[in-house]
Parts: sequence; structure tokens; C-alpha cells
Amino acid sequence: MSGPETGVSSVPAAASPGAFAPLRHRLFAVLWSATVVGNVGTFIRDVTSGWLVVEISNSPSSVAMIQAAATLPVFLLAIPAGALADIVDRRKFLIIVQLFLAGVSAILAVLAATGKMTVTNLALLTFAGGAGAALLGPTWQSIVPELVSKNELKGAIALNSLGFNIARAIGPAIGGLLLAAIGAAVTYSIDVATYVLVIGAIVWWRRAPKTDDQLGEQFAGAMRAGLRFAWASRDLRRILFRASLFFFFANVAWALLPMVARDVLGGSAGFYGAMLGAIGAGAVLGAMVMPPLRKKLSADGLVLMASLMLAGILAAISFKPPQIAGIVLALFLGAAWIAVLTTLNAMAQGVLPNWVRGRGLAIYLMAFNGATTAGSLCWGAVGERIGVPSTLLVGGALLAIAALVAHRYKLPAAEADLTPSNHWPEPAIAEQVDHDRGPVLVTVEYKVKAQDRSGFFDSLTLLSQERRRDGAYAWGMTEDTADSERILEWFFVESWAEHLRQHRRVSVADADLQSEVVKFHSGAQPPKVSHYVALEKPVMQTGPLDT
Repeated sequence: MSGPETGVSSVPAAASPGAFAPLRHRLFAVLWSATVVGNVGTFIRDVTSGWLVVEISNSPSSVAMIQAAATLPVFLLAIPAGALADIVDRRKFLIIVQLFLAGVSAILAVLAATGKMTVTNLALLTFAGGAGAALLGPTWQSIVPELVSKNELKGAIALNSLGFNIARAIGPAIGGLLLAAIGAAVTYSIDVATYVLVIGAIVWWRRAPKTDDQLGEQFAGAMRAGLRFAWASRDLRRILFRASLFFFFANVAWALLPMVARDVLGGSAGFYGAMLGAIGAGAVLGAMVMPPLRKKLSADGLVLMASLMLAGILAAISFKPPQIAGIVLALFLGAAWIAVLTTLNAMAQGVLPNWVRGRGLAIYLMAFNGATTAGSLCWGAVGERIGVPSTLLVGGALLAIAALVAHRYKLPAAEADLTPSNHWPEPAIAEQVDHDRGPVLVTVEYKVKAQDRSGFFDSLTLLSQERRRDGAYAWGMTEDTADSERILEWFFVESWAEHLRQHRRVSVADADLQSEVVKFHSGAQPPKVSHYVALEKPVMQTGPLDT
């Protein structure tokens, strides 16, 4: 049996630490604080770009295009970013991407200062900033287990979410005020300064060198493994469907928010920043009331309630309420948004084992941002035709309908034990097998009585999903024509190294499922497992041909 999966120990803690316990770790506290400051700078930049496009081009399509330019890169780059998060030196990667993002904001500052900002170059630079964010996301999430102990991991993730929403609450408000007082060039320059601070914190982090792993994945193979897992995981596919449906319709609020602030509610740049700040504050408040709500409502009930609440808020804003009412509605909008966002994210985390967590979360981000991008372009086009208020009303109505339809497709329980079981024995080999040899055919021979065939097939079909999630690209079962009780399960893996990784990936939940299958085996010996690897060279016939 290969060694346990690299990562934090799965041994449960004796006691649950406090919510702020991770901040006792100096390294986590420094990086967390730097991240909050960096996110404040990002929100300052975003509120500046959002308002500038309204001033440059008074067009819903242009405003929505900037939103799409920010989210499209995450859709395009999420999976490669997730693979990189699992195979590169994360510290160096974070520094390089932060330098790139600082350069993007510096160019924005120069264009704003010289009066050469256009919708086109604003969209291109927003796309570049989105690309940097897409590369950073999975890597930032992946380093958290390196900074805290296992029993503090959930608290650290919650603190990261809290820090992001603190930045969302204060960043836009600061950006709106600075933009109105001193102009776009200075606000973009402030964002550059925050990147310098974040880079300094990462440079200060003396991360232990990555140890060599003979079974370490390569970029292309890691991407294929992540995609195979997502395709074979019914639970993850259902979460992706629910997320895509919600974010497509709900994004009408974000796509047109600058025009809502100015044209629907009659506000200035400062008011736009205040609306964004209210949304962030609502998200913080929503996060605080989520624990008691989760005790009373299921995940499905919580998502439905928040979706209908958001639909009602969109409808209310479409009737052009006073600005103070708009701020209050923005607070509730932030609370509803964070309720759905954190619930779906928690569900995704719950169905992902550690070995594919970065890639699985990247696929979730791809679905989220793909739906957001499509929604931005769609709602921008609709706004051009029927106006912003009517678009909000239509979007709210469709969001309510979509929420009721999606409620029929229940979210997974996400309670399975996905820690490595390490119960597969090492495969028997006559001589050393090169890691890159493949494909590999694995067969498992069962003896199943006729009266047990139906139950066996049902259990084995469930097991096939696990085989595919952990690395198999083809799977099947056959019976012996000479003995109908002799059933052969087979699956293909692309290389010997990938099969050895498969040994590491099998979880406790998978082991329980395999035990259910083995219960139907009636042979005197355990099911026979055989491994076949492709020949390195074809066998050539040297004798005369038969005539």
C-alpha cells in the first residue's frame, strides 16, 4: 500500500478551537491581514473602473462588458489555475502573480492620469486583472492547510471569508469617496501600494521547500484527473448546476449596479461606493446569522429562501425607491448573496477529497464565473432594449422561477468521510514498472450467486463512479460464458503512476462502498485482483505464416 496522501493529518482534534484561534498563528495572522488589505485595494480598483465606464460610455452593454471582462478569465483559466495550485511552488507563484497585478493597476493609473482611458483599454486591463485573480484563487485557498492545524482549518476558512467581506464592506466605500475627492489615478495608485504590501508579506513567509514526490502529477495529467473527477462525481455536477442557474439570473444585480446607483437611484460616485459598501456590510451580517439559520433550515431551504429574498430585492429596486431605501436594500442583497454563495461553496468543499480539492474548487469557480459572465452579457443586452428598471424586474421574476425549479434537484449531504483509507495493498509486480508505462488494465474477479446478481450489479455500478473519480477513464463488467457466476470487473487507467496515485486517493467512504460489493462475493478466497500494463514493444512474429 502506498503512503498516505500528503497533507494535514486526518486525526480529529480533541476539542473544537474558537472562531479566532487561527489568528494565534503569527504566519496566518500576517498573511490574513495582508490579504484583507490587498482585497480592499482590489475593491477600490473595481469601484473606480465600474464608475469610469459609466462616465466614458453611458451604455448598459458597456457597463456589463466590464463585469464580464472581470469574470470571463476565471471561467477560462480556473481549471489550469487549479492544476497549477497542486503542482507548483505556491509561494513563488503567488509573488509572480501579485507583481503582474500590480503592473495592471499601475497601467490603469497612468491611463487615468493622462486622460487616455477608453472603454476598450479599460475592458482589456480588467480582463488582465481577472486573469490574475483567476490564477490566485485556487492557490490562496490551497495554502490554508499549511498555515494552521487540522482542527483549526474550518475556522481559518471562515476567517478568510470574513476578511473578504470586511474588504468588500470598506473597500468600495473608500474607493467611492477617494474617486469623488481626488480622482481615478490616485485610487488606482493606492491599489498598487496594497500589492506591494501583500508581496512583502509573502516574501517574509519562509515556506518549507516542496519535497520531491516520485508520484507527483504533471500539469496536463493533473488537469485530466481533475476533469475526470468532476465528470464522474454526481454530487459535484449537481452543485455546479445549482450554482450556474442561480448566478446567471442573480447577476443582473451586479452587471448593472453602476447604472442602478446613478440612473435608477440618482446617486453619485460616492453613493455607488456606499451601495457596494452596504452590500459588503450585509454580507458580513449575513455570515454572522448563518450559523443559527443552518440549525433551522436545510441547505436547500436556505438557498431557496435567500434566492426568493434576492428576487424580491431586485423587484423593489426597479421601482426607484429613495436612496436611503436603496442602501437598506443593498444590505439585504449582500446578506442574501452571501447565504447562497457560502452554502454552495461549503457543499462543494464537502464533496471534494484533498487530492483534487484545488482542481474541484477551480471547476466550481469556472461554473460560477461562467454563469456570471454569461449573465452580465445577457442582462446588459436586455438593459439596452428595455431599460435598467424593467431589466431588474424581469431578472427578479426569472430568478424566483429558477429558484423554485432548482429546489427540486436537492443538494448532496456532503457528509461522507473522504480521508484516504489506505486499504489497497501494493500491486504485485514481477519486475519494476516504469511510471509512464500505460495504459494499465485492472481486473477484479468475483464469484456471485444467481440470486445475488441484482444487488451486486447495483452496488458495483455505484463503485464504478468511485473508480472513475479516482482515475479510471473506462470501466465495465463482464461474465464468463462458461460460468455465469464468474463476474469480471475491469477498468483502465492511463499510466502506472496514475494507478499508484489511485491507491492514495481511495477514501474511507469508498472503502465502505467496496465492502458492500465484496459482501456479494461467494468465493472461498477474496476477489482476485490482476494488473496488466501495455507492452513497451509489440511482439513480432518471426516464424513462417500458417497456410
